[in-house]
Amino acid sequence: MTLSSEAAEQVALKAIVWLAGNDDLLPVFMGSTGADEAAFREGVGNPEFQASVLDFLLMDDAWVIAFCDTEGVPYDRLMQARAMLPGGQQVNWT
Repeated sequence: MTLSSEAAEQVALKAIVWLAGNDDLLPVFMGSTGADEAAFREGVGNPEFQASVLDFLLMDDAWVIAFCDTEGVPYDRLMQARAMLPGGQQVNWT
C-alpha cells in the first residue's frame, strides 16, 4: 500500500504528538538531534522535521511497537509514511 503525501504527514503528526507526550523518549530525541523546545514546535509543520521524527522512531522496534500500539497504526505504516516524506525515496545505486 502506498500512502499519499497527506496521509504520510498525518502519520508523522501523530508520531510527533506521541513523542511530545513521551517523557522518557522525548529527551532522547532532543539530545540526539540537538533540537530545543522552540525548534520542536517550529518543526511540526515541516515535512523534513516530520521525516526526522519518523527516522528516529524507526531506529528501534520497541519504539515503533509502542507508538503503533498506542495509536492503533499498523506497524508497517511508519515505514510507508517515511517513504513518502522528503528523503524517503529508495536509493538505486546502479
